Amino acid sequence: MNPSVTQKERIVSLDIIRGLALFGILFINVGAYVVLIEGGPMPDMSGINGIIDSLIDIFIEKKFFSIFSFLFGVGFYIFASRAEARGDKPRKRFARRLLALLLIGIIHIFLFWGSILAIYAVIGFLLLPFYSVKISTISKWLFTIISLHILVILGQMYMPNNAVLSAIYGLLGNDAVAIFIMFLSGFLVAKAGWVGHISEHAQKIKRVLYSTCPFFIGFSLWIWFASQADDQQIQSIIGLGVVPTTYFYLSCLFLLLENKQIAKLLQPIGRVGQMAFTNYLAQSFIGTAIISLMGLQVVSPSEIVIIASITFIIQIIFSVIWFKFFSIGPFEKLWRFMTYGKKTVTKQS
Repeated sequence: MNPSVTQKERIVSLDIIRGLALFGILFINVGAYVVLIEGGPMPDMSGINGIIDSLIDIFIEKKFFSIFSFLFGVGFYIFASRAEARGDKPRKRFARRLLALLLIGIIHIFLFWGSILAIYAVIGFLLLPFYSVKISTISKWLFTIISLHILVILGQMYMPNNAVLSAIYGLLGNDAVAIFIMFLSGFLVAKAGWVGHISEHAQKIKRVLYSTCPFFIGFSLWIWFASQADDQQIQSIIGLGVVPTTYFYLSCLFLLLENKQIAKLLQPIGRVGQMAFTNYLAQSFIGTAIISLMGLQVVSPSEIVIIASITFIIQIIFSVIWFKFFSIGPFEKLWRFMTYGKKTVTKQS
């Protein structure tokens, strides 16, 4: 086996998954591009719109941000291990990378209030202590954090609230903990060598797939019935299902992308993922422009599907054309400069 070829294929797979994650994120963010005002017009949630909204809750809500978070954790290990191999200081270099992300993220918040970049940067610092930790120790930490997160969400749903419990719920039951869980999951998988050698770990990945599939089906049905009943706890139900559903999605995707024909077919989506930083920043501008051109005051679920699809098609076309002339996205180039303090070559060789 040629290691360099395998590594290249794995990067392509990660880019495709990252591109798909960006597409899923659009279905959540598009609705937030228009700020709803109390007493103003509200999106239509009747008929087909109600069904689409429920399907978004089942298949997309919090799941694709979680996939994106998982890939961030994978990227941390790849970045830090390569830095160490070059004789660099991995933690120090990644800390500088996070500070650059934080600065860009803060600026982006002024342009789109729902930006996740600054939060990613802050939570990313929690990964630094795990870089040299044993895989078995990371696994124990991950299991413990997941267990606590699930117990706290269940507590939010079924236990009476008081001052002490509210503090615990606020600390361990929020989306930031879910993001860190996926950061650490991605880091663990990369450190264990799964990402670079999917075929060698196929049986383990299949076990993850089979064990999470019943949870995926169960939570999908639970969310559907909760949405139809206007259950006030639907966000908690979605939160409970995030980890197993994300693991299920990732297992499916990693195994599916071992098929070279499928990977080749999805390569244009991989181009979007290859410049995910640029495309994430661009989504808010493209989506807002489309909403403005359509003259929409509010965005219904069916309109979200249309706008998200148009935005992603634009990004596929732009990304494919961009990489015919350059080897790195514009904001990826900026981020690299802020990380290393030196110019990078962007022309294709």
